Amino acid sequence: MTGEPVPAGDSPGPAAAPRLRASHADRDRVVEVLRVAAGDGRLTAEELDERLEAALSARTHGELAALTEDLPAPAGQEAKDLVRISQRFGDAARTGRWVVPRRMEIQLTAGNVKLDFTEAVITRDTVHVDIDLGIGGDLLLVIRPGIVVDADYLKVTHGDVKIRHVTDPHTPLVLRVVLGGRIRGGDVVARLPYRTFSQWLHRQPRPYRELPG
Repeated sequence: MTGEPVPAGDSPGPAAAPRLRASHADRDRVVEVLRVAAGDGRLTAEELDERLEAALSARTHGELAALTEDLPAPAGQEAKDLVRISQRFGDAARTGRWVVPRRMEIQLTAGNVKLDFTEAVITRDTVHVDIDLGIGGDLLLVIRPGIVVDADYLKVTHGDVKIRHVTDPHTPLVLRVVLGGRIRGGDVVARLPYRTFSQWLHRQPRPYRELPG
């Protein structure tokens, strides 16, 4: 696999340097941890209200970290540092409530890999995806508003890269997907989930979850 690109400004979330400024997405993640803790009986109603107020007004990662340092991470939501997918003549997928890791390596020949981020558990600001696509290897990224795909680090010999973003100035950045590596005969596509014919006919919204806030 090729080396991992590390753009300036990469921040892994509330566990980052305590003096770094917090984003809306960082606050939203801490709010969710607090609500889960209250539902488990770890926080009283008064404590929850107090910490929610502090989370929504927090300015730095350090202030956010202090609100959850005495709480366990939600079960099943610990993000791995690295996930590898090596596929040949077949399909692989990550869909539903899968936990987005810090980094992924995808090696693919004559097959398909689908990463559906619409309902994924996102605990970091950035995921680096290092890919090696051979002939007939296609990578599909299903995204939602607030998720940005950066393909500037890809080396393309044969194949196509199609990134279809949704631009909305009122939607906070939730996740940046940084693609690196090489394409030697496959395609990369990033798009919103498709609607069914019935949903399109009745003008129903696309089937991604609305972001909090």
